[in-house]
Amino acid sequence: MAMLKPRRLLQGDRVAIVAPASPFDPEAFERGLAELRRLGYEPAWSERVFDRAGYLAGDARARAAEIEAAWRDPAIGAVLAARGGYGSMQVLPHLGVGAAVSARRAFVGYSDLTSILTWLTCHCGLACFHGPHVAGGLAGGRGGYDEDSFVRSISSPAPLGPLSAPGLEALRPGEARGVLAGGNLTLLAASLGTPFAFAPPDGAVLVFDEVGERPYRLDRLLTQLRLGRVLERASAVVFNELPGCDEPGGTPAARSVVADVLRDFRGPILFGLPFGHTHGPCLTVPLGVQARVVAAPSPLLVIEEAAVA
Repeated sequence: MAMLKPRRLLQGDRVAIVAPASPFDPEAFERGLAELRRLGYEPAWSERVFDRAGYLAGDARARAAEIEAAWRDPAIGAVLAARGGYGSMQVLPHLGVGAAVSARRAFVGYSDLTSILTWLTCHCGLACFHGPHVAGGLAGGRGGYDEDSFVRSISSPAPLGPLSAPGLEALRPGEARGVLAGGNLTLLAASLGTPFAFAPPDGAVLVFDEVGERPYRLDRLLTQLRLGRVLERASAVVFNELPGCDEPGGTPAARSVVADVLRDFRGPILFGLPFGHTHGPCLTVPLGVQARVVAAPSPLLVIEEAAVA
């Protein structure tokens, strides 16, 4: 499955900041902008990014229009989300596949932005990036996100290579290769049955991120993906650390629930990669590119293809 690749971001390029989901903290937003400038990029945004409508960052059509305006602007090199929360799914009916494909801009986000990431990879055939938000990870400076994987993912025409962490472990042995796809479990499950359903290619390496969901809810989400015949397409599965997902008191633990629900899965399963919601700096993981999962002797997710051109 050949994906289109966004144009790589260069030093001095303008980066559009959009708010497809919930409102954000203005002070965190300013810190995130400062971090982008430190990296050598020039953030750009319109006043619409500050719109508020309860738990949403303004009207859905307006939020979608801001994304498409960034895609149409030839001076913009990439598009980053201000934060997650809720609301990205609402903008999907108002986005055009043609606009996204013609623009070929790097799009970065995670959590609720999974709705847009899934649409870009599964419905537009365009690689994108599961990475930090402006008022989230970037706002924390070097302690809030992994600078190396972020910068190289969006700017280097070379593959990102191996990703690992001290706590990464193999729940199931093996080695597999496929196109990276996935994101937040709740949003992936919520997409099923809609015109924007998560539909990874056969043999995909699925990456799953979640936070604060109790073990029975993790079971329900994974069971929904299994019954929806999503998991049977996968060659491997990689989980984040699932922070805050253990039952109060520690039993059952998220790790054990994952291992139990996926006990019949035939490919390798890794647990504890620090991407998305993490205990520390989050890795940026490109979606829509070839990757390899190695469970032994040291667990690795190896990004074998560049995500930008």
